[in-house]
Amino acid sequence: MPLNESTLELAALDWFADQGFSTAHGPDIAPEGKAAERNSFGDMLLTGRLRDAIARLNPDVPGDGLDEAFRKLTRLDGPTLIARNRQFHNWLRDGVEVEYRRQDGSIKGDRVRLIDFDNPGNNDFLAVNQFLVREGNHKRIPDIVVFVNGLPLAVIELKNPGDENATIDDAYQQLQTYKAEIPSLLDYNELLVVSDGSNARLGSLTAGMEWFKP
Repeated sequence: MPLNESTLELAALDWFADQGFSTAHGPDIAPEGKAAERNSFGDMLLTGRLRDAIARLNPDVPGDGLDEAFRKLTRLDGPTLIARNRQFHNWLRDGVEVEYRRQDGSIKGDRVRLIDFDNPGNNDFLAVNQFLVREGNHKRIPDIVVFVNGLPLAVIELKNPGDENATIDDAYQQLQTYKAEIPSLLDYNELLVVSDGSNARLGSLTAGMEWFKP
């Protein structure tokens, strides 16, 4: 089989599967796909997985508190991509602040955990290729999006290893296009990866290419 961008995607999904991730093809979980998990191509979160995860990780938080956390996650408040990403990062690290009414009528403040950092196996890991996103007038298809508990925490952009003119710098520039045209996907981003099959670099949302490291 010739090595191109498509076969590189499939090889990457195989690698994720070997690490214990579930894998899926974007068209299958798309609206009206055979295993649909999105209501529209504007959905950045896999809401069914997210709701299941926060309920599982926060058994002592009643439904009202879980619903508040879910609403906050789906309506990030910030004037810029960087501001929204910072807000989400804080919630990912510390939990989402919520309030709910106890049976005695008093109000309790709590935090809803999004990830079980102590027991990784208690989380839901999924790698998806060809994850089509529509935002405004733009349509983009990131090569691989990695979800943890329904949250799109990583985006991987691949370049055809058989094309001598395609470089990981081109992949980095593609990520910058995503930031400009489909920023809502990157509101939740914790890691960006660029690769041509032989070389790979990873970095943060705000890092320049010089700060992407092997």
